[in-house]
Amino acid sequence: MLKVHHPGFYTSIQDLGRFGFRHLGVPVSGVTDQRAAKRSNALLENDPNDAVLEITMNGPGLEFTEPTYIVLCGAPLEAFLDGDPLEMNQVYQVGAGAVFTSGHVQEGLRTYLSVKGGFQSDIKLGSRSQFYPITSSNTLKKGMQIPYNPIGDFTPKLLKIIPEESSADIDIHVSPGPEYELFDVDYLNHLFAKSFQISKNHNRMACQLEPSLPPHPIRIITSATLPGTVQITPSGRLIILLRDGQTTGGYPRILQLDANSQDRLGQKQFGDVIRFEKIG
Repeated sequence: MLKVHHPGFYTSIQDLGRFGFRHLGVPVSGVTDQRAAKRSNALLENDPNDAVLEITMNGPGLEFTEPTYIVLCGAPLEAFLDGDPLEMNQVYQVGAGAVFTSGHVQEGLRTYLSVKGGFQSDIKLGSRSQFYPITSSNTLKKGMQIPYNPIGDFTPKLLKIIPEESSADIDIHVSPGPEYELFDVDYLNHLFAKSFQISKNHNRMACQLEPSLPPHPIRIITSATLPGTVQITPSGRLIILLRDGQTTGGYPRILQLDANSQDRLGQKQFGDVIRFEKIG
């Protein structure tokens, strides 16, 4: 059992997502940076869909009541196991009663903590991902206990890897959205010529960008959206939907991020700069 002594700023249980219920208004949810979460599971030879903890900005305080193995991937996090510092992308053996403490994310935004065999929280609509009201809460709460299967003997094929990625990359790859061609060429050229900053309105549902583009007259009826859909409001504000984003929207869908860029955007924080690069 994993005991939550302190939940951190925004720590949640996530797998790769909840599928087949968007027609009922249920978002996909799941990990925001899939590459990092899959890497943490791969080092432990878990299934890619095994549930992990997604840690945002400031980490939790936890106690492992049974032996296991853990990995941290994603944004570098100041973290300790029984007072000893932990490195990223490395397998660690955890004894019964071990205490995990953590501080701030040092670069990027989200860190992933995986456990051998995955966290065994309740499955709701085919997924363990936390999303209220499908689950009882969006995040971990103090005093919560999360099951996992005790593992006393495991010899990993790899103890550590060094990923080739950087949260400093500002290029976000996009393809045209359904309403892309309703905008004139000058407007689209302006969109791709500018750089944008991540605004303070940034969470697992959506990310707003600054500055706004000029107002526009394009209107649509409410239509389906996806994680990575870039909407533009009548006032020119750009909104990028993330994993907990709504399943429909009434703003023009001007662009769509590819999967890798969705992962990269998941590591951006307030004030970071991005630039759209068209790939299709």
